[in-house]
Amino acid sequence: MDGRNNIPAAPTGTRITKNVWLCSDGVYRWSYEMDMLRNPVILITVWKVLGLSFGIVYLFTLFMDLIQGVVRSLEDLWNTSKVFLILIGVFFVIGIVAYLIVAASYGWKYQVLFEMTDEYVKHIQMPKQVKKAEAIGWLTAFAGLLSGKAYMVGLGLSASAKSTSTSEFSKVRKVKSRRIWHTIHVNHLLERNQIYAEKEDFDFVERFIKEHVPAKAGGNKQE
Repeated sequence: MDGRNNIPAAPTGTRITKNVWLCSDGVYRWSYEMDMLRNPVILITVWKVLGLSFGIVYLFTLFMDLIQGVVRSLEDLWNTSKVFLILIGVFFVIGIVAYLIVAASYGWKYQVLFEMTDEYVKHIQMPKQVKKAEAIGWLTAFAGLLSGKAYMVGLGLSASAKSTSTSEFSKVRKVKSRRIWHTIHVNHLLERNQIYAEKEDFDFVERFIKEHVPAKAGGNKQE
């Protein structure tokens, strides 16, 4: 960081693609700023979670009604189903409103940093006030490229980050790419992680991940 002008220093590692850097500690790092109005991937994820929850409750309720003899005809089936359809519609709208409120509180931008090694890829959510240019400076500090004390600046950045989500490649069950939304889904059994990359960086990130996850997860690594 330039103390006179408060301008983030540019990373001094090896640039791999437009935004991806191989830092001096052997970790790939890049930042991504999502336009929350143009990219609906987070909203879609929320809808999927709600849909799955409603689906489980609906099937359980239907199963109990069948056992108890409540559902005996198509009309009975409709009476049971329409309540859930109405609730789904209500929560669909609530989901949109809630998403817009959250997006507005973030300034319509979702700022994240990513770390990637041969063992894992990490999604680090940054505070809402951090801008893309500042995130690049933080990325430099995190790697300790200027001071040589990665552990010290790393602790500071981790404390400032809102949350992290780490996917260990050996435990990944499925990899699915959504190039149009700049998203790579890296899923464990009970955990979902979303990795974002600009179009200039997407091919490298996608290829790297697939080279390090098991073949059964959609990767190229032989078990």
